[in-house]
Amino acid sequence: MDASSAFKDTLPTTPEALVETLENAGITFTRHEHPPLRTVEESKGHRGDMVGTHVKNLYLRDRKKRNFLVVAQEDREIDLKALQDKIGADRLSFGSADRLFEFLGVRPGAVSPFTVINDTEHRVRLALDSSLMEADMLYFHPLVNDLTLGVTPEGLRRFLEVTGHEPMTVSL
Repeated sequence: MDASSAFKDTLPTTPEALVETLENAGITFTRHEHPPLRTVEESKGHRGDMVGTHVKNLYLRDRKKRNFLVVAQEDREIDLKALQDKIGADRLSFGSADRLFEFLGVRPGAVSPFTVINDTEHRVRLALDSSLMEADMLYFHPLVNDLTLGVTPEGLRRFLEVTGHEPMTVSL
C-alpha cells in the first residue's frame, strides 16, 4: 500500500489542506521532501538538516475496540502491557490498515499526530510521550510519507487545539 504523495488525492485530507490549516492557525513549520519512508530506520538515512526530535507513531486498538494513537521519540522502547495502564486501555494490539484509514485517513507509513485532522468525531485518543513537549523541534509526516514537516511543541499544541483534540501526556 503506497502512502506517498502520488496517492494524496485518495485521502480525506490532502497534505496541502493540512498545510493550509497550519498556516491559517499561524503555526510556523519547515517542509522537507524525501523518498517515501515507511519506518524509523528508513528515515534515519534522510535527515539532512532536520535537527530535532523524530518520532514513531503507533496506531493501537484495545479489547473494547477503542482506538489510540501513541507518539513517542523514535528510539523509545514501548512495552504495550505497561502502556495500557498508562493510557487506560485494555489489552492493546496494533490496529489494522483498514481501521487506520477509516479512523485517521492515512495508510501505514504516514501516521502522525497530524492525522487527527481526519478524526472529526474524536474516536481516537492521542497519547504523547511527555518528553516530546520538551523538544526544540518535532518532525511528522503530513499525511503522506514522502514529506516531513517540522513544528515546535507549541505548534503541535496549537494544531491539536484547532482540531479539538486533547492529548494525554504520558511518561514512556
